[in-house]
Amino acid sequence: MDERYTPVLSDEERTALRAQRAARRKAAQQARRRRQLRQLLPVGAVLLAFVVLLAGWATRRTKKEPEPEAPAAATFTVESVPPEPEPLWAPVAASDTVQLDDTLPSTYAVVIDRSSGKIMAEKKSDTVISPASMTKIMTLLVAVENLKSLDDTAAITIDITDYCFVNDCSVVGYKLGEVATVRELLYGTILSSGADAALALAISVAGSHEAFVELMNEKAEELGISDTTHFTNCVGLYDEAHHCTVRDMAVILNAAMENELCREVLGARTYETAPTPEHPDGQILSNWFLRRIEDKDTGDVEVIGAKTGYVMQSGNCAASCGRDGDGNEYICVTGNAYSSWRAIYDHVELYKTYCY
Repeated sequence: MDERYTPVLSDEERTALRAQRAARRKAAQQARRRRQLRQLLPVGAVLLAFVVLLAGWATRRTKKEPEPEAPAAATFTVESVPPEPEPLWAPVAASDTVQLDDTLPSTYAVVIDRSSGKIMAEKKSDTVISPASMTKIMTLLVAVENLKSLDDTAAITIDITDYCFVNDCSVVGYKLGEVATVRELLYGTILSSGADAALALAISVAGSHEAFVELMNEKAEELGISDTTHFTNCVGLYDEAHHCTVRDMAVILNAAMENELCREVLGARTYETAPTPEHPDGQILSNWFLRRIEDKDTGDVEVIGAKTGYVMQSGNCAASCGRDGDGNEYICVTGNAYSSWRAIYDHVELYKTYCY
């Protein structure tokens, strides 16, 4: 990673960033109203002109002398319309979008061309599901957008270890009291799918797990997916109120891949943590999805970023980004495969078949 990348946000700047997001949402609403007004203006102009003509005709009928002056042309003053906000990245099906059937083992799937947003193939892509640890893509994105410094440190507290133990979470393996940098916690959240890293990261960035989840839901609203996406935790534990669609997860992954640091973390095969008293030799973290898919026949596509997930209610799921030899990129998200290997092979098949 380029060591010059040292994003620093003060509390005031983070508050200003949230205000900017709220302003963008308000601007989008106002833009929709202006578009509706512009659509109605021609109809209103015709009706007003008709009323003026009718009034003139009635006047001529009742007063022959003197001949009334021709009615003045109706004028309209329309306030200048400021530039509309940049449109959200929203996947769209086309007439040739392939509707996948049960020959693809995963119950839910979507493959999208990043440049156009066109859905190449899909299967129940707008069905609400549990995202499991794919949630951590949003955790990564929100943390990176709100962190103060990559070199800040956070300690693993008893609340974090208890949360992971009670909920049987996957972990990096940090010990109670162990200290890690924010940079390491980002990699631990994605490569090891570590709930201990994700929780430490959330608390470091937002002050508490609950406050961080609020930022996650604000980001979902900003991305335009809040109608079907909602988070109750930053690690992906099952909760009826914790949900999204595979299409929504594609939107989240796309946003993460637009961020330099998120892109690097999601694309790392391995990462070595610094030595600590608890781990004198450090730890080697691995993204097993990337390492297992790299020698598979994905056609002309190389997978450059990925995150898996599993809870009983979601089955095995995965979100990945691939790039072909011409530099075109694609997002692939699947849900409810019967094994982790099946999820990988479904991505292999989808890239090879539909990304060209």
